Amino acid sequence: MTGGLVLVLFVVYEVFVTDVLTDRRQDQLKENLRQEWESEPVAPTTPRVSALGDAFAVLHIPRLGADYEQVVLEGTAEEQLAQGPGHYEGTALPGEQGNMALAGHRVGNGAPFLDLDLLRPGDSIVVETADRWFVYRVLGDPATGDFTTDPSGIPGRQIVRPSDVEVISPTPNGPDNGPPSGAYLTLTTCHPKYSARQRLIIHAGLDGAGLPKAEMPDGPPALRES
Repeated sequence: MTGGLVLVLFVVYEVFVTDVLTDRRQDQLKENLRQEWESEPVAPTTPRVSALGDAFAVLHIPRLGADYEQVVLEGTAEEQLAQGPGHYEGTALPGEQGNMALAGHRVGNGAPFLDLDLLRPGDSIVVETADRWFVYRVLGDPATGDFTTDPSGIPGRQIVRPSDVEVISPTPNGPDNGPPSGAYLTLTTCHPKYSARQRLIIHAGLDGAGLPKAEMPDGPPALRES
């Protein structure tokens, strides 16, 4: 009985208490990051990541709610993922050629990627930096909902083994040291929910150039899609 109670308390902590703690940490990160951006005398033309654990961008996924905002940190160790989505070190930065790859918890620690399975081909994923908005769109055919028929040959959604690290290659599913064939965004999380047996992967492609915040302070139209 005691063992069962301890297990229940552990699950409650992991699923609910960590969500509350991470939500508070995200609020603090957002406030600090926006203050940092506003205090910069000249906004950078490309995002800067100076150290492991740095917050450097905000992720918006309109399909998951108009208020969906997650601060992205550099690194994918548990220290970073306990605070929000983490950027795989060495992968592309927002708007760059290559593959900007992010990991996030699906359950507990704020569960930022809980509902990635709701995304559909053509859905917008917006990455906000100090001075620009970068709009990515989930690969596949928006008309049919088929994730496997994108002209790039890259599927918009995959279920893979944890060892299948080629999903974060410069060209998703290509060689890890190969040249990029475009600018991509990859989101990775555990699958199925409450299990780490597999990984749910979402691939998106950059839709045009970065949009200056000076011209669109409230964000691009893609930010208001649902």
